[in-house]
Amino acid sequence: MNDDINVLALVKGSQRYIFLYNDSQVAETLRTLGRYASDPELNFTWYDAAVLSQKVRQSSPQSVRRDRITLHHSTDFDE
Repeated sequence: MNDDINVLALVKGSQRYIFLYNDSQVAETLRTLGRYASDPELNFTWYDAAVLSQKVRQSSPQSVRRDRITLHHSTDFDE
């Protein structure tokens, strides 16, 4: 596993959002983005969360793929 620290930043006017996380914290980081977007006291929107979530997923493709569920079509099980 990679121990590098990923940095994700968003500047909105005078507010700055900086997220530091490693590859094992991708799911937690995505949840945090959602919590920030749902907080009415922050100037952090669902659009901001969506854009930053995409960047998180692009920067750590292996760790995100591992957390996803693979769905199979019924033809995948045909003999």
